[in-house]
Amino acid sequence: MSYAISMRRPCPEMTQFLRMIGLALAFAFALVSMAQAQSARPESFADLAERVSPAVVNITTSTTVASRLDEGPRLPEGSPFEDFFRDFFDGPQGQPPNRPRRNQALGSGFVISDDGFIVTNNHVIDGADEIRIEFYSGLELQAELIGTDPATDIALLKVTHDAPLPHVPWGDSEASRVGDWVLAVGNPLGQGFSVSAGIISARGRALQGNFDDYIQTDAAINRGNSGGPLFNMDGEVIGVNTAILSPTGGSIGIGFAMSSHVATNVVDQLLTYGSTRRGWLGVRIQDVTEEMAEAIGLERAEGAMVTDVMEGPSRDAGMQAGDVILRFDGGAVRNTRMLVRRVADAGVGVDVDVIVFRGGEEITLSVVLGQRELAEAAGSLAPPQSEETPPEPSSFLGMELQPLSDALRAEMNLSPGMNGLVVRQVEADSDAARKGIEVGDLITEANQQPVATVADIEARAEEAREAGRRSLLILLRRGGDPRFVALGL
Repeated sequence: MSYAISMRRPCPEMTQFLRMIGLALAFAFALVSMAQAQSARPESFADLAERVSPAVVNITTSTTVASRLDEGPRLPEGSPFEDFFRDFFDGPQGQPPNRPRRNQALGSGFVISDDGFIVTNNHVIDGADEIRIEFYSGLELQAELIGTDPATDIALLKVTHDAPLPHVPWGDSEASRVGDWVLAVGNPLGQGFSVSAGIISARGRALQGNFDDYIQTDAAINRGNSGGPLFNMDGEVIGVNTAILSPTGGSIGIGFAMSSHVATNVVDQLLTYGSTRRGWLGVRIQDVTEEMAEAIGLERAEGAMVTDVMEGPSRDAGMQAGDVILRFDGGAVRNTRMLVRRVADAGVGVDVDVIVFRGGEEITLSVVLGQRELAEAAGSLAPPQSEETPPEPSSFLGMELQPLSDALRAEMNLSPGMNGLVVRQVEADSDAARKGIEVGDLITEANQQPVATVADIEARAEEAREAGRRSLLILLRRGGDPRFVALGL
């Protein structure tokens, strides 16, 4: 049997029909694509905002501050107004009396349990004599301070109420991804409850502390948002809003929230002990460079090199200066920051295996971790003190900078191990002045590297110039509040 294939020209009706089928398929595909895009991007955040807002609180703190005797007008002896101002200010030579005054500050927080535990930033309530909590419903309650952790800027408060309080659950920040939608709720600039939406811009950011794990977001965060929650789309808290990067002090779309991975661990310890209890190895360490790795015969520039072994757990285990810590408690150590966080999270009194590289071979040491807070209290973490006279201020980019000394640390109420450069003077026409840098600010990092001397920050500036950069990114602290500033080179 044979078959003949006839090649005939299709009729116009069939052509029109096929064209209509194609258009219908294209339209259906477009509808499916639009539906997928809409499912990825919510039409509105209203339902989520309505659900979580009752658990977000405004925090007002009051602090008693002694007035300075030099705040009033000084009048020359024999001035005709001398008696008048002396009577008015009730002080000698027309000076005000040393009467205390009340300072108020605003911040945000969120309730994590129906019995009234509230999380906020440490810098929101630091030094406060009185802490008032205002709920979304208008309810106002007095708060008790349970515990604080300045290292992560987390504080835990407690209020008491007859009825269960609205609260929000923690979420898993480790499961969040760059590009995910987030919602920030708080009390920006004292304007009351406010909601802003954005995405996660980056993860794993470090600002200053050894235990930092910040989520970067473009959701608007302003002064007063500090301590407020950063929500995922399930209404779970994945971050505690803490700091912004801004040359003006307002939001420019670069905000930072401490991840729930860090915050939940801190809050659990504050709930249990009233303070943190972090693991401690008892060593000083630094990152391994390519040159260092080659010099000691290490294949890759990884791990944490031990520069000093203090009296404590590591010395008892036989660790030595010059050892490179490659693995801790079964996990690889890429750098010093990773090691510090893993040691802190491991707990106190835990027996862990630490693998070090020494003399061309790997050695396993068994270390029973101590408690970091006890070591800090004993001064074990403070670097060796020099007997030399503190360096004089030096000029840099329109600023007079002075390295921290023991006297300055005590004067500024800083921890013994804190390093940085104190701003002693700012030239009026300098870029630093235009960017809002003030006398008394503490510069702790430049280009995300710690600085302890003027030579350090000059070296970071030179590195930036050699890399073709036109600005130097510095991290400064003012009253415990971290802030990035980009200075023109």
